[in-house]
Amino acid sequence: MILNALALTLKRQARGDFKGRHVQATLIVQAVSWYLQYALSYRDIEEMLLERGLKVDHSTINRWVLAYAPALERRLRMFRKPHCGSVRVDETDIKILGQWRYLYRAIDKHGEPVDFLLTAQRDLDAAKRFFRKMLQDQPLLAPDRIGTDGAGPYPPAIVESRKEGLLPRTPIHHVTKHLQQGIESDHFRVKRPMPRVGGFRSFTTARRTIQGVKAMLWLRTGFGFSGAWTVREQNQLLAHCFGLPVANKA
Repeated sequence: MILNALALTLKRQARGDFKGRHVQATLIVQAVSWYLQYALSYRDIEEMLLERGLKVDHSTINRWVLAYAPALERRLRMFRKPHCGSVRVDETDIKILGQWRYLYRAIDKHGEPVDFLLTAQRDLDAAKRFFRKMLQDQPLLAPDRIGTDGAGPYPPAIVESRKEGLLPRTPIHHVTKHLQQGIESDHFRVKRPMPRVGGFRSFTTARRTIQGVKAMLWLRTGFGFSGAWTVREQNQLLAHCFGLPVANKA
């Protein structure tokens, strides 16, 4: 019953999503999900679609990703499980316009993505903004355990979040390399689909793409539904997100 209600909500939200597009909506969603899940370039997907008789320029696929990745993240967000209360925070570098920028990320101890923030600097202000964004997103589910590396900005950022009322109590702060191994290896899952030559061309492009990558990580790991969670079920949920007919029900 709840899933049926969510499906109806998603269908209403999806009205007009593909208005003016000259390609079937299911093929657009498929191309976007390929790019966000796998280490494929836009030209790779252009060739894959051409093999299926659809001629689409790689620049068009780029526009599809930038248009639909944020929508996918917003709609899958309603299905995600709350984090377990123990989160790991770390930052990694990505290239934008030929310069190294910083991606702050948090996952829980089970590897579920919690939030991210893309910044130009890696400093105290950036750490504060990340904690503010992460904690405001789920105000009733503030973590009681936070793991970080030994970077100096993290302790004062946690203290500041407590003063701002974003943390109802002071969490236990673990600073251990062992606990950070999980998120450090998890960075690879996010960076794997990213452009490998030259990086992103703008902050907006990077932010929208990473939103979609995060959403696909939610989709791949599942949302706690009972039963099998195969690619078929994942594609069915993608179809629901955009109000599309579900294929391969049997």
